[in-house]
Amino acid sequence: MLFTSGWFFLFLGVTFAGYYLAGRWGRGLQLSWLILASLAFYAFENPWLLILLLAAALADVIVSRRIIVSTHPRAWAIAGVSFNVGLLGFFKYNHLLDASFPSLAASAGDPLKLLLALPLPIGISFYTLHGISLLLDTLRDGPTRRDVAGAPSLAGHAANTLLYVSFFPQLIAGPIIKAHQFYPQIGAKKFAAIDWDGAVAALVTGYFLKAVVADNLAQQTFWMTYPYFLSFSSLDLLQLLLGYGMQIFADFAGYSLIAIGLAKLFGYNLPENFRFPYISESFSEFWTRWHISLSAWMRDYLYFPLGGNRKGRLRTYLNLMAVMCIAGLWHGAAISYAVWGAWHGAALTVERMLGGAEASRALVLRILRGLLVFTVVTLGWLLFKLPHFADAIAYAGALLSNNAGVNHRQIDVIIAVLGLPVIAWHAHYLIARRRNRSLFAGWRKPVALGLMLAAIVLNARASQPFIYFQF
Repeated sequence: MLFTSGWFFLFLGVTFAGYYLAGRWGRGLQLSWLILASLAFYAFENPWLLILLLAAALADVIVSRRIIVSTHPRAWAIAGVSFNVGLLGFFKYNHLLDASFPSLAASAGDPLKLLLALPLPIGISFYTLHGISLLLDTLRDGPTRRDVAGAPSLAGHAANTLLYVSFFPQLIAGPIIKAHQFYPQIGAKKFAAIDWDGAVAALVTGYFLKAVVADNLAQQTFWMTYPYFLSFSSLDLLQLLLGYGMQIFADFAGYSLIAIGLAKLFGYNLPENFRFPYISESFSEFWTRWHISLSAWMRDYLYFPLGGNRKGRLRTYLNLMAVMCIAGLWHGAAISYAVWGAWHGAALTVERMLGGAEASRALVLRILRGLLVFTVVTLGWLLFKLPHFADAIAYAGALLSNNAGVNHRQIDVIIAVLGLPVIAWHAHYLIARRRNRSLFAGWRKPVALGLMLAAIVLNARASQPFIYFQF
């Protein structure tokens, strides 16, 4: 169910009304209503996938409780994390078994053949990371452990965990929220306590970025696919690649803002996921601004446990490469995603070797560094747009050699116009940071939101699936 579909707005209205009406009869009924609504949301397209989500949640419930009461909590944590990793790995990479070992797949029994034929369950990349966060946070002596241990019953803990795993605003594509951030928020919510200002601003901005910017850019970046790009000039191919960089930002940042706004309507706060990433002056800064929740998850549950930067330079470089390659493969079982991860890992490693992450006071140097980061990041998006590595290589070759290709000025103009809101959004941040105040304070904010809302209403393009739904 897309956030932009008519069915979703009907679902949202019924869920919202029922949620606050149920709150009059107690926290338990309100929590149950939100869980049932979240499960219905997930089951809308394919009810059978609900079995997998419930199985994952049940395993997380049982293992997290065993971590509390067992004399071998680390063993239980390892088992639970292995289960989540195995679940994600099987369904994300099951087609590789069929491709690599066709005789084995052909001789498999009917149940296994059925499993191998299943498509990637939507949202599995996110709810398995939530499960791992719950188990590791429970293992540590912190708020989550106290929440799990303090649950009045196994049923109460199961309800809390099921909400954490299935909460519909962030279920499909994040933002990823760690267990120690979410569990303390679970409780009775009042209609009068809704942060309407934050919710409306996030929803309008998110829908504007998605429906007006990203969906219209998608109509143009379609020409980047094989074999269409072969007839375009180098200048056009560069413009299309820049357009895709704007599109993937507007699409995913838009989804994240919508999710944040929806969560606020139900009394929950999700973490910020994008913080003006295209103004980054270093690659390490970029990863504190782009998909922040994934970066933070990888840092806390993978990079730090591997040793981070505490075990010497060589180990630091290896850790950076390993984490970024894993992050690339997390996006999909394709060479392009692995190369994309290695591309960013290499950039981070070289930057660390040269000591280039420190901020510079010289304006010219800062601009040059920002342009370098933006160029490397934008070139990397080619691997996202064209997951077939041979297509990405062909596009790069055409970008360098198609000087005699056909110019499509109309496409160039449309991409330039649609990219302006993204540029203006980043420019506003830079100006506001310099002046130490927002340009949209006071009366300017409702005017800006009103203009974006008008653009959403007037936008006639058919809604496109969110890019990160495929991951």
